[in-house]
Amino acid sequence: MRRILIALGLLMVAEGAVAGEVKVAVASNFTVTAERLAAAFTARTGDEAVLSFGASGALYTQIAQGAPFEVLLSADGARPRMAIENGFAVGGTRQTYAIGALVLYAPGLDLTSGFGVLKADAFAHLAVADPTTSPYGAAADFALAALGLKGPLADRLVVGENIGQTLQFIESGNAELGFVALAQVMDQDKAHVWVVPRSLYRPIAQDAVLLNPGADNAVAKAFLDFLKSDEARTIIGASGYELP
Repeated sequence: MRRILIALGLLMVAEGAVAGEVKVAVASNFTVTAERLAAAFTARTGDEAVLSFGASGALYTQIAQGAPFEVLLSADGARPRMAIENGFAVGGTRQTYAIGALVLYAPGLDLTSGFGVLKADAFAHLAVADPTTSPYGAAADFALAALGLKGPLADRLVVGENIGQTLQFIESGNAELGFVALAQVMDQDKAHVWVVPRSLYRPIAQDAVLLNPGADNAVAKAFLDFLKSDEARTIIGASGYELP
């Protein structure tokens, strides 16, 4: 009996030694998809991806200040590139994992006329993410400027810290409509979702990068490789993103 217990103890130690984790900083728009990917990664490898969410700009600031994240899943390509240039990430590890789409979302309004609703005097507040920290906020800013509505609607804007908070403003009724990521409203009635034409904003290529704290972590490298797998690409594509 004693030999059996010892054997079981050794097996548990061995299993614990194999399992590991990676700390991943994730852009807010990718929350649900990242959770699905993390579950699939654990199912495949036994390792865990520990996720932290926020606006890409805010996450980058934390990284620059020494936050122990090992992988960054940004909503743009600029922050991962800056992380490498400024010595916070490992050169040669930046990769595009998804291409996002911007939408106008209004649970209580008919958006089949497209941006016509923005020109109509039928709402008091329009939610957008902070364009200085959120790539989707910057895309919304570009779209409003391209439509000639940035100035006229300036006093109606409700600005979220990130795209997740922006969606909360809309769902709570603090704003009748707003610009969010397609991935956030995939299950909503299409009459309440207008996909903004790509000609109105710069492409939202979302990049990942290996950060310095993860340089020697095999699990961090495995997670980045997993993002390029067929399984991960299927999850990403089904979540409302184009694939690189």
